[in-house]
Amino acid sequence: MMNVSELREQIIGPTLKYLGIHSNVAEELLLGTAALESQLNPLHKDADGVGIYRITPKQHRQIWDDYLAFKPDLASRVRGLASQHRFLQDPDTELSWNLSYATAIAWLIYQREEIVLPTPAEADQLGALWRKCFGHRTNARKSEKHFNGWLQEYRRSLVAA
Repeated sequence: MMNVSELREQIIGPTLKYLGIHSNVAEELLLGTAALESQLNPLHKDADGVGIYRITPKQHRQIWDDYLAFKPDLASRVRGLASQHRFLQDPDTELSWNLSYATAIAWLIYQREEIVLPTPAEADQLGALWRKCFGHRTNARKSEKHFNGWLQEYRRSLVAA
């Protein structure tokens, strides 16, 4: 099983770099999103959606139909992350087993909303960004606090290591 550091170093960071994003804050935003949306979040009992980011089929289609359809170069890059045959048969299952592809789609959910990433010191603003793009399915205020608390604890663990 992959731990948080491995997820960041082996999946999130390289996927963002592949998309042309070089930002520690973006990595932390996606790491926190995975933590909050996945089974790591005790507040998220019966969440809908697929994979570690719990992206719904509707969100997935909206990214392709309403965002990537107008950005062919980016669409081609994202499609390059997906499997050749499986994606064409059932694109939503790609979100559950292809972590790089799921990470790219999660990032595009944020990017589509034209978010502005805060400085690294402003961790509490990352929870607000999560709530804007993903928080509609949960007790968003409570989960936003959980997101910010998780991120602060994660940052403390890096300093302690």
